[in-house]
Amino acid sequence: MTTAPRFDAEEMLATLRTWVECESPTHDAAAVNRMMALAARDLAVLGARVETIPGRMGLGDCVRARFPHPRQDEPGILVLGHLDTVHPVGSLARMPWRIEGGRAHGPGALDMKGGNVLALAAIRALAAAGMRTALPVTVLFTGDEEVGSPSTRDLIEAEAARHAFVLVPEPGLPGDGVVTGRYAIARFDLEAVGRPSHAGTSPAEGRSAIRAMAAKILAIDALSDAECTVSTGIVSGGQWVNCVPTLCRGQALSMAKRQADLDRVIARMFALSGEEDGIRFTVSRGVTRPVWEPDAGTMALYERARRLAAQGGTVLSHASAGGGSDGNFTGAMGIPTLDGLGPLGRGYHTEEEHILIASLPHRARLFAGLLASLGT
Repeated sequence: MTTAPRFDAEEMLATLRTWVECESPTHDAAAVNRMMALAARDLAVLGARVETIPGRMGLGDCVRARFPHPRQDEPGILVLGHLDTVHPVGSLARMPWRIEGGRAHGPGALDMKGGNVLALAAIRALAAAGMRTALPVTVLFTGDEEVGSPSTRDLIEAEAARHAFVLVPEPGLPGDGVVTGRYAIARFDLEAVGRPSHAGTSPAEGRSAIRAMAAKILAIDALSDAECTVSTGIVSGGQWVNCVPTLCRGQALSMAKRQADLDRVIARMFALSGEEDGIRFTVSRGVTRPVWEPDAGTMALYERARRLAAQGGTVLSHASAGGGSDGNFTGAMGIPTLDGLGPLGRGYHTEEEHILIASLPHRARLFAGLLASLGT
């Protein structure tokens, strides 16, 4: 006997608080693994067969959970999320879990622990209501999305290839929207190598790598246009203030709506490499996310979501979005993918990150509706 699924924001918040207070910045593999263990336990309680996939490249583990189903070996639904955040351990001291004015605050609450908790709540609600999904469901949680998924892209693509649909509970778009495409993204590693000298007694004999990097940053910023943005976000150089710095390194990020625009800027970035006035500057390619443009399969998936939302009185919009996700990979593979299915909120990647609590029940209801109806 089945009943209507029930969605309780307070229950979701209780789980989310536990997850938020388990800090998990990408580059702290031990912290990410603690979060993976917490999620693995919650998935096991829901009845999934859970396995931990060891991390590599010095990054954290992944967790894959398969829920029992009579059609287990057939292509089903992949729920794809990440558990790493941009907030270093200790951020809770500055941005503790708190609820104020209908908002739940905390590091990673919106991006994207809230969406992952919402997805699990949808699975839990369907089971409690006695409703079996038509297709088997797999959950894959990864731990390096915030740095471009360098250690997990192959795993994501291999897992997605075994599924018919991919649902990504990243934060929803303002106005109750979902994501049906994402821009192409490329990362670049920058290095300037100069010549040392004593900064006090013989500064003219040296060649400052930091000064050269500063000049190149201005040139990199000048590459941005309406079709493709470029920005330098990390710079480090020098070791002693009384030495002309020999080495300076940085990282830059480029984002474009179309692959051709990204390729054009990539070529211009590489053209910045070379040697001038005794300083060698090198641009090398970092991790890349392919452009994901909506195709017929993704738009059919969106249309199903739109109808489900309308049944609950919600007008569900959609758009392509900047800011990459692991949906870039699965969408670019041609697998019907719907992203931005998580809760609404603002301020992710900042100390003002928060979820709009009122969005949790109806977004979980939409997620559950997709799980229940796909394959029927």
